[in-house]
Amino acid sequence: MMTPQSHTSSYYAASINQTSDYPQLEGKVRADVCVVGAGFTGISTALHLAERGYNVHIVEANKVGWGASGRNGGQMIGGISGDSKMASTLGSEGERRLWDMGWAGHEIIRERVKTYNIQCDLKSGYVDVAIKPRHIRDLQAYYEQLQKFDFPHAYKMLSKHETQDLLGTEAYIGALRNNGNGHLHPLNLCIGEATAAVSLGATIYENSPVLEIKRGDKATVVTAKGSVSADFVVLAGNAYHFLEPKLRGILFPVNSFIIGSEPLSEALINEINPQDLAVCDPNYILEYFRLSADKRLLFGGRFTYFGSDPEVIKKNLIPRLLKIYPQLANTKFDFGWGGTIGVTANRVPQMGKLAPNIIYSQGYSGHGVNVTHLAGQILADTVGGTLERFDVFANIKPTWIPGQHTFRNQMVALGMMYYKLIDRL
Repeated sequence: MMTPQSHTSSYYAASINQTSDYPQLEGKVRADVCVVGAGFTGISTALHLAERGYNVHIVEANKVGWGASGRNGGQMIGGISGDSKMASTLGSEGERRLWDMGWAGHEIIRERVKTYNIQCDLKSGYVDVAIKPRHIRDLQAYYEQLQKFDFPHAYKMLSKHETQDLLGTEAYIGALRNNGNGHLHPLNLCIGEATAAVSLGATIYENSPVLEIKRGDKATVVTAKGSVSADFVVLAGNAYHFLEPKLRGILFPVNSFIIGSEPLSEALINEINPQDLAVCDPNYILEYFRLSADKRLLFGGRFTYFGSDPEVIKKNLIPRLLKIYPQLANTKFDFGWGGTIGVTANRVPQMGKLAPNIIYSQGYSGHGVNVTHLAGQILADTVGGTLERFDVFANIKPTWIPGQHTFRNQMVALGMMYYKLIDRL
C-alpha cells in the first residue's frame, strides 16, 4: 500500500499562502461524482462540477497539489501537445477547433484567479527561444499561425540582437515573444482552486490512497478506512496513477527537475530578465526558467535520475544554467527538487472511459498547467452528458507500451538518450 507523503522540498512548498489540511476518508459516503487525485486535473474537474451544483468528493493519496501540479515550472503555455495528429481526425474545421481549445485553459485560469481572488503570482509574458536555424523556422511557422487565427494578445518575432538584449545572454539566436502565455505559482493556484471548490460544497480527503475501484451502476472508490459510492468516478492521477494497469501501460512517466536560486539583486535582474518573462527552449530535453515573485531564478530541465536529493539535482542543473548565464557563477541555490510528468507516445493527451461511469484524463506531455484546466472542463461536461470535446481525445487510440511499468527506469533512460540525439540534429 502507498504511504501518504507531505510535499517535496520545493520552493513552492516553502512559499505557499496556506497549508491544505483536509481529513482522511473514513466510513462510507455518497457523492454524485468522486474524483481520484487532487492535482490540477482533479481539482479543476471538481471546481467545474461544484460550480454546476454537483456533490463532488475528491480523494487524494497525499496532499492537494502534491504531484506535478505543485512542482512544475509554473509556465502557462498555450497549445495542446500532439494537436497536428488530432486535427487530422477532425476534418476542415479541426485546426480552428483545436486552436481554440489550446488556449481555453489559460482563460479558465485567468477567470478563476479573478473570480476567487487566488493569489498565485499570475503574470503575462513568455518567450520561446531558438538555439538552431530550424528552431527559427518553427517559430516563424507558429508566428504565422498566431496571425492566421487573429491571436488577441501581443506577440513578436525577435532577432538575435533583440533576444540577447531582452534576456542578457548570447545562448539564443532569436525568439518569439508571446504575451498570451505567462507564468504563476502552481501550488498556490492548485490550493486556491481547491479552497474555491470546497467553498461551493465540494469535499476533499487527503492522505487517503485509493486501494480499489469497484465497478457497478454506482462505482465505489475504496480506501483503507472508507469508501465513496458515486454515479461517476473521474481518475486524475496522471503519472502518479498506479491503480489501473491499462492507464499505466499507455503513459511514460518522465522525471523533470528544478533549482531555485537565492533572491537576485536588482542589478542582476535588470541584466537577465528585466521584463519578468518565462523562457523555454524547443528541445525535447528542454530547459526553461523564470523569476519567482521574490525574484529567485527557477531553472528546470530533464536528466536521467530517479532520486530526489537536492544536491544531486543542483549538481546537474547549475552547470547547464551557467552556460546560459555565467554571470550567476557566485549565486547561491537554495532549492532543488523534482517530480514526474506523464508523456504519451504520440504526445496526444489521453481521455477515455474504463466503464460507462468511470472516465480518466492524463498525459499532457509538458503542457500540464494549461491543458489540465481544459481537461477539467471537458470531464465536467462529460459527466453532464456532453461528450463532443471528450470524444476528440477519446477517439485517438493510445499506444500500449509493453513492459512500461516493469522496466520504467530503463525505458526512460533509453528515451532520454534518443531525444538527446534528436536535439543535436
